[in-house]
Amino acid sequence: MNGNAELLNFVYQNSQMGVNTISQLIDIAEDDEFKRHLESQLREYQEIHTAAKNALNKAGYDEKGLSAFEQIRTYFMVNLQTLTDRSSSHIAEMLIIGSNMGIINAIKNLRKYEDAEPSIRDLMDRLLKFEENNVRQLKNFL
Repeated sequence: MNGNAELLNFVYQNSQMGVNTISQLIDIAEDDEFKRHLESQLREYQEIHTAAKNALNKAGYDEKGLSAFEQIRTYFMVNLQTLTDRSSSHIAEMLIIGSNMGIINAIKNLRKYEDAEPSIRDLMDRLLKFEENNVRQLKNFL
């Protein structure tokens, strides 16, 4: 697989994780303002996910989504971590940790795939800026 496909698949998997996790957390969150914030995040993750899928398909690559094991593991981890604390503060903390991991991986991948096509790097940069903005906004809920 070439760098373009690998970078696009990173965006695809990262945004898939965001879509899956946020969708699950919307049902767990109790505060209406926080739920609205999560719904806004979900829409952006969905847009990025769709853009990555379309770019992969247009270039003739198959999208490599998260494995079933990874999806199940994440589902159970979210349930476990919110079992005793469903507060907006706790959920925001969990999401900040996840977004920080996404930021680190995005920067690493942008450096690793410096020769990727500009449109693909732009999509990766969009995801990076989105994750950075998520961290800033989620601090308000701590």
